Amino acid sequence: AMKERIEAGYVGEVLSCHAVCMRDGPLERPSSRAWQRDASLGANTLTIANGHVIDALRFVAGNFVRVSCMVTTQAPQWYETDTKQLVDVTSPDNVLVGGKLASGAVASVHVAGVPWAGIGFRMDVYGREGTLVVTGNVSSQRGEALRLQGAQRSHTLSDLPIPDRFVWVPADFPRGDPFNVGQMYALFAEAVRTGQNRLPTFDTAVELHRFLDTIRQSSDTGQALPVA
Repeated sequence: AMKERIEAGYVGEVLSCHAVCMRDGPLERPSSRAWQRDASLGANTLTIANGHVIDALRFVAGNFVRVSCMVTTQAPQWYETDTKQLVDVTSPDNVLVGGKLASGAVASVHVAGVPWAGIGFRMDVYGREGTLVVTGNVSSQRGEALRLQGAQRSHTLSDLPIPDRFVWVPADFPRGDPFNVGQMYALFAEAVRTGQNRLPTFDTAVELHRFLDTIRQSSDTGQALPVA
């Protein structure tokens, strides 16, 4: 719905975008979940939470063409609640991306795992004619249904409806995380029946992970880099 409104000119020329996601990143966890502390295993804030959020921003506002990034580990140790030990952490818990989109707009993203009271997800798109804002209590793909708001030549945001055509599961389907998974399965079933796929493909994932590699490289080298 946000992407459609941008393409229909709701905000006019897009000037800048910002996305933030602050979600739970506990400093304590059982040893069975401590494996994620190892960055080489690939399951961390850069690849998971940031991957989803920055992919959502690119989907609605377009691809990055140049980025300058910082990927850091602010909590270098976790406490294992069952072994009573502190373990070293190499996985990043903060990702900051600043850059320019193909449209010429500038964009910034901050995704982090925080110990307490994370604000959840918010994405803003600012244009010459208006603003669009989407918010969620967890992240771009989890938690309660996202809330879409907008303003045109006004400083007051108003709720905007999300059309029913974006709902593919039955009306009584559970909301929250099950809803989002159900949506994907419904589209998958449709693709099997019709032969026409509206879902991301493996190539989509490869392209995203190449972009994540560029984010990491920019942080490691301290340089702004072009995005292939």
